[in-house]
Amino acid sequence: MKKLSLLLVFAMSLLPALSANSQAQDQGTPVQMTVTVEARHGNTPPEITREDVMVYEGHDRDKVATWVPAQGDQSGLEFFILLDDGASISLGSQLEDLRGFIDGQPPSTKIGVAYMQNGVAQVVQELTNDHARAAKSLRLPLGTPGVNGSPYFSLQDLIKRWPATTERREVLMVTDGVDRYGETPGQDPYVDAAVADAQRAGVIVYDIYTPGVGHVSHSYWLRYWGQMYLSQIAEETGGESYYIGFSGAPVSLSPYLDEVSHRLGYQYLLTFLPKPEKKAGLRRIKLQTEVQNAELVAATQVYVPAVP
Repeated sequence: MKKLSLLLVFAMSLLPALSANSQAQDQGTPVQMTVTVEARHGNTPPEITREDVMVYEGHDRDKVATWVPAQGDQSGLEFFILLDDGASISLGSQLEDLRGFIDGQPPSTKIGVAYMQNGVAQVVQELTNDHARAAKSLRLPLGTPGVNGSPYFSLQDLIKRWPATTERREVLMVTDGVDRYGETPGQDPYVDAAVADAQRAGVIVYDIYTPGVGHVSHSYWLRYWGQMYLSQIAEETGGESYYIGFSGAPVSLSPYLDEVSHRLGYQYLLTFLPKPEKKAGLRRIKLQTEVQNAELVAATQVYVPAVP
């Protein structure tokens, strides 16, 4: 009887370790992503705490490890402005709006400027905290038809050469969104590839439609699909797409840029524990909150590393 009691005590002492080991096996490698909180009504969203955030993979709910406001020591941001060199010269009249946006960013934000040209991102200003220097690097687009075959190739090139960092990474594209290499409207593999690359790198994409030059500038068909592609890439990376319909360039970029700045001020760094998988890859997730007048906006997929 005494031996049986000792064995029982020993077995019970192992339970916490076994339980902890089982929980570790049930949870994958921590994944971090940037989330924007939107207000469904009005401009100011309510405060969200970690307990308010729910992360789902299908019907399964993942554990939220951390939920930190992107403020103070966590406010670091790398932000690229990516302009289409095939855009109409009308964009030149709006460069002051972009300069005002750059000057209005907090000191913790690094700004870079690049131009879409021949499928690559021609960087004219590397990421810098010197906002005056970044604003000065803006120039008129070349305005040459066909100089930028696909804005999505240029975005991929920028992401490929962007060093990894723990800070937020976000891009503003100003382009007509037309993919001149695409064949079947609505089923463009190059757009899908750019979305996947941005999701894998954790890059949020905003975009503003501005007309190009040449035939695309007056083709309703091409303008329509260009705007749809821009909407897709913004929606699936956690950003926002801005345009005024199919009539042409907006009179001013300032309202859109003010909206982007507003969104940057209501972002959080989310870390959650996904389901463990032996194969790394993009995983579709869904974020929810029950807090009234609040909506969580983020990429529809995140890259999850394999569990050894």
